[in-house]
Amino acid sequence: MAGQQTATAPSMQKLASRRARLRQANLGILIMLIIQYALGIGVNLYVTLPPADAAGRNEDQFIANHPLLAIHAALGILLVITAIVIVVRAARARHTTLIVTSAAGLAAIIVAASYGDDFTSKVTNGDSLGMGLATAAALACYVIGLFAAPARLPERERPGSVA
Repeated sequence: MAGQQTATAPSMQKLASRRARLRQANLGILIMLIIQYALGIGVNLYVTLPPADAAGRNEDQFIANHPLLAIHAALGILLVITAIVIVVRAARARHTTLIVTSAAGLAAIIVAASYGDDFTSKVTNGDSLGMGLATAAALACYVIGLFAAPARLPERERPGSVA
């Protein structure tokens, strides 16, 4: 009997540790999303992209000529990678709410990136709005995930507790 408790205790501790790290990951991606949102506002206000029908227009030049846009794009790529890592971590922690919120957050970030790509080619207000709304959706997902991730396991699930 003691052997069974010893065998399950490390796995429960590992699960608790994974869940605690998910809180940190959700907070980290929330901070990244807020920075990305602020950069997006800066790009919207201070970077002028040529109209979609302008002669000699090259989308690759946007990033080279506008460092704020380059930083915004680079952080967007980093956000996608981070969101994928969080989905994997949530799956490994076996926490259904965190799996759902992190997968929805990843989807929202991908939607925002898609609108961003369309914005650089079409320069429309609708694409700008889409980026903002998708970012808001991602923020909501990770806020829910932050509060859903337990800081520690409930008493009945803690290693060594008697059920």
